Amino acid sequence: MKMSVVKKYLQAFGWSWVCFTIIAYVGQNAMAIGQNVWLSKWTTEAKEVKEQTEWTELRDSRLGVYGVLGFLQGIFVCCGAYVITRGTICSSRLLHNQMLDNILHLPLQFFETTPMGQVLNRFTKDIYVIDERFHYYLRTWLNCMLDVLGTLLVIVFATPLFSIAIVPIGFLYLLIQRYYIASSRQIRRLVGASRSPVISHFSETLQGASTIRAYGHQERFIDQNKDVMNENLVYYYNIVISNRWLAVRLEFLGNLMVFFAAVFAVQAGDKMTSGTVGLSVTYALNITQTLNFWVRKACEIETNGVAIERVCEYEEMEKEAPWILPRRPAAEWPDRGIIEFTNYQARYREDHDLALRDVTFKLHETEKLGIVGRTGAGKSTLTNCLFRIVERSGGRIVIDGIDIAAIGLHDLRSKLNIIPQDPVLFSGTVQMNLDPLEKHSDADIWEALDMCHLKNFVQSLPKKLYHEVSEGGENLSVGQRQLICLARALLRKTKILVLDEATASIDMETDNLVQSTIRTAFSDCTVLTIAHRLHTVLDSERVLVLDAGRVVEFDEPQRLIQKKGVFSKMVSESGIQHTE
Repeated sequence: MKMSVVKKYLQAFGWSWVCFTIIAYVGQNAMAIGQNVWLSKWTTEAKEVKEQTEWTELRDSRLGVYGVLGFLQGIFVCCGAYVITRGTICSSRLLHNQMLDNILHLPLQFFETTPMGQVLNRFTKDIYVIDERFHYYLRTWLNCMLDVLGTLLVIVFATPLFSIAIVPIGFLYLLIQRYYIASSRQIRRLVGASRSPVISHFSETLQGASTIRAYGHQERFIDQNKDVMNENLVYYYNIVISNRWLAVRLEFLGNLMVFFAAVFAVQAGDKMTSGTVGLSVTYALNITQTLNFWVRKACEIETNGVAIERVCEYEEMEKEAPWILPRRPAAEWPDRGIIEFTNYQARYREDHDLALRDVTFKLHETEKLGIVGRTGAGKSTLTNCLFRIVERSGGRIVIDGIDIAAIGLHDLRSKLNIIPQDPVLFSGTVQMNLDPLEKHSDADIWEALDMCHLKNFVQSLPKKLYHEVSEGGENLSVGQRQLICLARALLRKTKILVLDEATASIDMETDNLVQSTIRTAFSDCTVLTIAHRLHTVLDSERVLVLDAGRVVEFDEPQRLIQKKGVFSKMVSESGIQHTE
């Protein structure tokens, strides 16, 4: 595990809580050793006492000190449990929030190239390890490490010759630990990587269950699920085997330490008291299990630290531009809706060709523009660039005198309005989907629903505005989802509106009603309409024709039809009747 990852976790833990944790655990182990040393000394002294009165006085004084040490140990144990629990809770909460914040700031390219199962794996299994398992591993490792150090100190104090055996045995321990950790860590990474295809395949199968059944491919998907599960289990089995390999070797080295402690105690002869010999051998007998457990938990921390590494991975990725910059536009911006593209170029990824090439045009105040072109011409890319979902490779976009690249994404996107091609709804009530920020009254919401011809439908629902919308709006038809998106746009009503094939999912009659509503409600706004049906842009003031990311025609619709160019050919192919 990289030191940068360790530092990241300790920072999330809190340096003050790290210090409190070390003090508490060192204190409780020191009290435990003090009790045993005090008991050993008491045993030796008790043999020399012959009178009952003196023995009673010695017992009372020794028991008092022994009780105080036990009481202090209890206090340190409680404090240690509290501080390490609080620190791990703070660290897991902070790492989760940072990962969520990082993912929300990643560019569109990340979500297009990364399987969703890989992201879900971080929010499920990896966060679970940090939340619940890492606390246990850290607490146990710290206890075992202090127990081992305390045991070695007691044995060396009782039998100084034992320090000769510590060096070679310690070297063998470190050698075995390093060899095991290197292998176990990589196996753990493979387990994490092989779990993502399991989650992805399972979620995709659930989403496409109806299609799978329709084509009769149930057995094929079941077999694929078994294949990815088996691959994951192969790596997990290697973790179990590696743990057994470690246990055999640690047990052998632990028994060597017991052997040398006993041999050196015998060689010391009369120089050691019986209490000291008993203390040394007792600690030596316990070290086998303690040392075994310590190395195992150290390896668990190392291997499970991969979860922290995976959670922190998104922090190093390239993010979107800042949401808010020091230079912020005026609150009323944009007040006219003038949009100007100047030699604009854009590509989705660095290794891809340009999706837009030298796009140059200017929209006047409150102008209605229709954008047409074949599939892949760059229509949707143009709107993505307007929202800076895709950043520029060259040129610039100016809205009401301000270059949109010079302001924050939040200030830009909050001042633009869009009715997308794929209607987006969230789990919650109808009212929440229409007015998520709760800025409008119920009267305004009902008025917006009436304008988009959805009022009667919402009134027919049992809970009306508080009707629960399922995830993605699955309990509504596609057309109803699109109309709710239209109503949301009517409530926000900014100076610039983008219609990305907004009427592609509704029938012709509803399409005409929606177009009428848009013309009325957004008459004082600049409207950019990406055409799915050409008749929706024939009444636009001007039409922009794109081909392979370039502007090939830009003029009024009737003039373009008369020119017998690309737009005229598209109109003829669509079967729309027009007059010369």
